[in-house]
Amino acid sequence: MKLISWNVNGIRAAMDKGFRDFVETDQPDVLCLQETKAEPSQVDLSWADRLGYHQVWNCADKKGYSGTSIWSKVAPKKEVLGIGIDEHDREGRVIAATFDDFHLVTVYTPNSQRELTRLDYRLQWDAAFLAYVKKLNRRKPVIFCGDVNCAHKEIDLANPKSNRRNAGFTAEERAGLDKVVDAGFVDSFRQFEAGPGNYSWWTYRSDARQRNIGWRLDYFWVAEKFRDRIAGARIRSDIFGSDHCPVELTIS
Repeated sequence: MKLISWNVNGIRAAMDKGFRDFVETDQPDVLCLQETKAEPSQVDLSWADRLGYHQVWNCADKKGYSGTSIWSKVAPKKEVLGIGIDEHDREGRVIAATFDDFHLVTVYTPNSQRELTRLDYRLQWDAAFLAYVKKLNRRKPVIFCGDVNCAHKEIDLANPKSNRRNAGFTAEERAGLDKVVDAGFVDSFRQFEAGPGNYSWWTYRSDARQRNIGWRLDYFWVAEKFRDRIAGARIRSDIFGSDHCPVELTIS
């Protein structure tokens, strides 16, 4: 079973940059999208319907902002939008889909913003979201994926020393991912690749992608009790269409 997660940075824009071609060619069993920035009525999805994708969308109250979606070849047994806390559920950042053997959660974690103006909120979010997936994980193993807006380790970005107090690499944010590990979740990509230079996001400035000056912000975290089902994980840096590239998980 192949799962793909991709921050498309606006699905309408991505449609014109190869998104549709990628989905039609790869046809993952499940596709998790972040930063969709649209309602489904604003997007031509007839081709996805023909491919057999069941779709669930969670849109932000604010038009053209944030948003997530899960497309799957098999309809989930249950779908839940948000984590059940109103202050955290206004931006369409979380969808949970229940399948036979596991819960799948896609997440678009809030960015702490320049000057860390939203760091305090981000930390509140991290705690609430982790509590949510831990609760789900008690019932059935959880896989959660998406743009977590943080590079976990120094190896996960090109210039760690100069970014220590920048959004996405503060000690506080990284500690939040340490708590994910402590809660029994495995960084699937690092089960297969221990080396540097593996990134999923590049700024549009300064030819960063061509020079591979990037950050690994996009992850598949898998419950420890589901670890033996991880068959493969990779970053699809060959795929363009957004400032992020897709990340992939294969489970047996």
